This record gives sequence, structure tokens and C-alpha cells, in this order.
Amino acid sequence: MGEAVHKSGFVSILGNPNVGKSTLMNALVGERLSIVTNKAQTTRHRILGIVDTPSYQIVYSDTPGILTPNYALQEAMLAAVKQTFEDSDLILYITDTVEKFDKNLPILETIGKLPLPKLVLINKVDLTTQEKLEQLVDQWSHFWPSATVLPISALHKFGIEQILPWILELLPTGEKFFPADTLTDRPTRFFVTEIIREKILAFCEEEIPYSVEIAIKSYTEEEAIDRIEAVIFVARDSQKGILIGRQGSMLKRIGTAARKDIERFLQKHVYLRLHVQVSENWRNDAEKLRDFGYIE
Repeated sequence: MGEAVHKSGFVSILGNPNVGKSTLMNALVGERLSIVTNKAQTTRHRILGIVDTPSYQIVYSDTPGILTPNYALQEAMLAAVKQTFEDSDLILYITDTVEKFDKNLPILETIGKLPLPKLVLINKVDLTTQEKLEQLVDQWSHFWPSATVLPISALHKFGIEQILPWILELLPTGEKFFPADTLTDRPTRFFVTEIIREKILAFCEEEIPYSVEIAIKSYTEEEAIDRIEAVIFVARDSQKGILIGRQGSMLKRIGTAARKDIERFLQKHVYLRLHVQVSENWRNDAEKLRDFGYIE
């Protein structure tokens, strides 16, 4: 009897903003790693989610949505997407029944030329008719003839049970890339800032969330409690006023909701203090983007 074969590899989840990449990542990894909201461009960084068993290790990569960059922050986000092309063993390309089939065609053509197995996932099947869905499946099958096409609903977990068998069949043999108990490559502080940002996305008006970045000022771990102080950077004074709210009401609401989720994530008590600071041009400031981890 020969030794059992161990498989391991990198599986990149690609797609346009707001098609359900983060919802799919969470369903596949089984942990709440990525922000999931109804607003586009919520994932700004590449996040790895690791599924480890004795016979395989899958390293999922949730990427920022593919977009045409308008400022330096978006250029850094698109660079993170393109980097995944070089690191991937398999590609899960997620689209949905709402967006135009040929959105961002140049990137689609680039992905199409990659000599990697591709699984096209047509998400949000509950939002269309059978006839339109069959038409979409047909379009994708002709556009990428070598790809497998699978209609799914990431939110309702319909069809996603077929994804793992496809991955395991094509995953290369090899040793683990990460120690067996690793869930992600990101530090705890990263998820704290993501949770705070998620609450800002949930509670604030359209223009605010995309002008916001969060930095951890101090993080003290004690036996019974973690004490965290964070700064929310905004681009304008008016945004600072909106974020703080009347007599601090909005900031308190954001802080309370974020603290509860951080406590769930860390499985311990948390003291969270938030400040708001104006940094006018941070989205085009290379030094700031480096501080926030967008540029190496």
C-alpha cells in the first residue's frame, strides 16, 4: 500500500465588485473572514482563507473586485487582483445574473488566456428566470470553452456543494503551505479594522464609507479583556461630522456594534475606543497607502 497523496494549492476567487465573492469565501472557509455587505468595493485587500484537513490544504484568496482605477487606492487594489493571476493553481470566477456578461472585458480576456483550470460561478440564480440563466450559461461556455460553468446562490448556499469536489479533483499534489491550525495569513488587528469598517458601511450614507480607512493606535491584550484604540481617517471635515454624529451618537453606534462583533471574533471581552481624524488626500498618498498596507 502506497502513502496517501496530500494535495495543496491556491484557489483565487475573482470577479467584479458586488457579485458575492466575500459571501462565497465565507461559505467555503466556514469563517467570517471577509466583510459581507450590500455595497461594492468592500474588500480592499487580498485575504487568504485556509481550509486544512489531513488529506488536503486549500488556500482560498478573496480579492478586491475588478475595476477601472480612478485613484491610487484603486490602482493598488487592482494590482492585488493581478498578483493573484501569478499565484493561483485554480480560479473561481464569480459573476452573477444581474451584471452585464462582458463587463471589464480586457481583464476577462487576460484571465481567459491563463493556462489554469477555471470554474465560472453564476451567482444570484434566485434573481433571474430559467431562460435567462440558460442563456448566461451558454454565453460563458462559448467565451471560455475550457471552463466549467456552475449556477449557484452563495447567499442561500445553493450549488456550492459542487465546488469542493471540482477543486479537489484538480488541486496539485504537495505539502501544506501553512501550519495545520492556520485560518488566515492576516493578523488579528486586520480583522478588527475590517469589522469597524463594516459597521461604517452599514450605518453611513453612500459617500462616507469609501473615504474611510482605519488604523489601530494601540492594542493591549490582557487575560480577561483586549483594550483597543483605533483611528478612523476620513477625507473631509464634513465626513468627520457625519461619522461622529450629534453629540457623538453615530460614533457610539458604530463602536458598540463593532465591539460586539470583535468580541465574537476574538471570543473574549473587548474595550474599544474610536477617534475620527481628517486626512484629506489619503487615497492618493503613497505614504498613507503604505501605512495602511495597500502598497508593499
